[in-house]
Amino acid sequence: MAALVQRAPFRSDWAYAEDIPGTRCGPDDGPWPRSYQVLNEGEVWKEMRMLAKPQSVALGKGRADSVNFQPSLSTRTQDRYVVKKLRVGTRDWSLTGVFDGHLGDVTVEHVAYHLPIIVAEFLQDAYKADPTRLDDPVFISDLFSRSIVAFDDAIAGDVLDLFGGIEGLAGYSDADIRRVINDHHQGGANFRKARLNMYGTTALVALVDPDHGNLWVANLGDCQATLVTASPTDPGAWDIKILTTEHNGYNDAEIERVRQQHPNEPECVIDNRVLGALAPFRCLGDTPFKQPPEFTRRILYNLSPGFPDTSPWEEFLVRNRTPPYISTEPEIVHTQLGVGSPPERSRFLILASDGFVDLCSNEGQEKIVRDWARDMQNMTADEETHPGSGNMALRLLRRALGGEDRFKVSKVLTLNMDVAWIDDTAIVVQTL
Repeated sequence: MAALVQRAPFRSDWAYAEDIPGTRCGPDDGPWPRSYQVLNEGEVWKEMRMLAKPQSVALGKGRADSVNFQPSLSTRTQDRYVVKKLRVGTRDWSLTGVFDGHLGDVTVEHVAYHLPIIVAEFLQDAYKADPTRLDDPVFISDLFSRSIVAFDDAIAGDVLDLFGGIEGLAGYSDADIRRVINDHHQGGANFRKARLNMYGTTALVALVDPDHGNLWVANLGDCQATLVTASPTDPGAWDIKILTTEHNGYNDAEIERVRQQHPNEPECVIDNRVLGALAPFRCLGDTPFKQPPEFTRRILYNLSPGFPDTSPWEEFLVRNRTPPYISTEPEIVHTQLGVGSPPERSRFLILASDGFVDLCSNEGQEKIVRDWARDMQNMTADEETHPGSGNMALRLLRRALGGEDRFKVSKVLTLNMDVAWIDDTAIVVQTL
């Protein structure tokens, strides 16, 4: 557990709320200033390695580097990432993704582990039926979407099947339901199935074909995918293209979509939140927003352990009239990469949870990404001096925290605060 890690003593200095990047810290989180530990260059990289646990995986013609970062030692991150090879027929596809869990980490852990398996099964089934279909980008876009929807449908479906569907609940007393779902003495399989429905997660998943000719990005929620490509004509210049849109209350199109699906329900969106409660408008899990209220009241309320206090849930369940309110249909973006691109033309895919976007809010994400891309040429030399600094995702995280200004970075890494002072941040950087 991260909370058990103890930092060695370093020289202390003082930080104010405005010194911390992002929007999590504010004047009300005082008293300010707060102390932090001033780290030298080697200590900065060591601390970042300890906190973000960088990983690197070879993927076909390239690789994917990843981090999952939360500097507060008392806070367990609810972000997850995945980097996988998917064996389809005799060739490997690559799947990478980031997931931002909410309310708890049970569902996000399940999604990060099982979703790649389901996508691989859909691809393998299509390959067995007709291998040529995998050469059709439109078919793959549809398959990618269907696999994610089917995966999410099973989260509630596996529980409802125990009772003959939502209609079948009427034939069970609460005591009957408790006996079925609280099966700890029999291994707890039903309990684990039901518990997945209590939580939710956003999902940003990228799929690349074996020839690296095509990229598909599936998005549910407010994580972000960015394609960074070196200019073919201007050395040192980079094209930065954001591939995704946010599925939350800051996106007017998402609000309008939900309102159109639920006419005559003015409380389907309140204060830019679904039913006045949930920020993402598309995500996995979050079954209370997708099933009738009796699912939550009859099943989830009877879980043990379950909800210690049901009153916050009742506040939005009374508005739940015509579910679902949260969409499970991902937005799919297909990008043709082009087989045989010049190897000297570097190209990176950045998948990041909204914590990274928040960290970039002061300087601007495009500037931070551009600076990072230009600095990639120094990566090998830095790695020789500071182990871990050659990880692309860790370098991007460092740039967002303050770059070469080790005092800025130290403030974020070691701020003396009892609760999390930045949002959880997961980043995957894949070479294409």
